[in-house]
Amino acid sequence: MGETNQSSVTEFVLLGLFGYPELEAIYFVLVLCMYLVILLGNGVIIIVSVCDTHLHTPMYFFLSNLSFLDICYTSSSIPLFLSSFLTSKKTISFSGCGVQMFLSFAMGATECVLLSMMAFDRYVAICNPLRYPIIMSKTSYVPMAAGSWIAGGVNSVLQTSLAMRLPFCGDNVINHFTCEILAVLKLACADISINIISMVIANMIFLVVPVLFIFVSYVFILSTILKIPSAEGKRKAFSTCSAHLTVVIIFYGTILFMYAKPKAKDSSGADKVQVTDKIISLFYGVVTPMLNPLIYSLRNKDVKEAVKNVPCRKCSSEAM
Repeated sequence: MGETNQSSVTEFVLLGLFGYPELEAIYFVLVLCMYLVILLGNGVIIIVSVCDTHLHTPMYFFLSNLSFLDICYTSSSIPLFLSSFLTSKKTISFSGCGVQMFLSFAMGATECVLLSMMAFDRYVAICNPLRYPIIMSKTSYVPMAAGSWIAGGVNSVLQTSLAMRLPFCGDNVINHFTCEILAVLKLACADISINIISMVIANMIFLVVPVLFIFVSYVFILSTILKIPSAEGKRKAFSTCSAHLTVVIIFYGTILFMYAKPKAKDSSGADKVQVTDKIISLFYGVVTPMLNPLIYSLRNKDVKEAVKNVPCRKCSSEAM
C-alpha cells in the first residue's frame, strides 16, 4: 500500500515566487549574475590553487575544496531555478527532487566540517607555527578534506533516503525554490518523527560540533595573537585568519538568522514571512558562495598575485 501511495506522486511543483510576478524578473537577473560570478570566482580560485606552486599549501587546498563545493552546491539548484523563469514548467521529477536534496545536504554538511578543518589549520599555523609543516603535512590535510566529503555524503544519503521513502499521496506543491527537505516533509502522508529526530542529530553533529570547534580554535588563536608584542606582528597574524573568520560569520550567521527568527502567528503575516524565508534561503544558497572567493581574493596578497601570474604562465607555456 505504501508503494502505491508513493508512486502516485511522480513529480513536484516548485512554487517559488508564484503570486509575485513583479519580483520574478528582478530575481532572474540578480541570480543569473550572481551565479556567473560564483562560477568565475570559484573557478579562478581552483585554477590558481592548482597552477601556482606557491599555493600548494593546506590552506589553499582547503580553499580550493571549498570553491569546488560552492560550485557543486549552486549548480544543483540554480540552473533549474533560472529555467523556471523562462518556461511555464515549474515542476521537478520525483527522482530529480531526490538528487537535488542529496546534493544540497551533502554540500551543506561538507562545508560545515570543511570550515572547522580550516579553523584547525589556522590554529596550528598561529599557535604552533614551528610544528605546522609536521602536523599539517600532505598525509594529514588530504585525509581531513576527504573525511569532510565522506561525512557529508554519508549524512546526505541517510537524510535523503529517509525522506524519499515516505509516501506522498496528496498535495505535490513545494512552497520553495528548491526541494528543501522541510518543505518536502510537509507533503508526506505518514509519520515523519524519525526524519525529524535524524535531522536534529545531524544538526548537532554537523552544525553545533563544528561551531564549538571553530569557537574554541579562535579563542586559542586570539589569546596567542594578543601575546605578540608588536602591533605589526598582531596585524600580520590576524590577517592570516581574517578571511576564514569572515566566511564563517557569514555562513553560520545566515543559518542562525534563517532558523532562529520568530515566526508570524497571524495568517496575513505568515504569507509575507514565507516570501521572506525564501529570499533569505536564496541569500544563503547564492550570495554566500559568491562572496567566498571575493573575500579570500580581496584579503589575500598571495591569491591576488597568483591571479595576475596565471595569464603570464599560460603565455610562457605556449611560447615553449
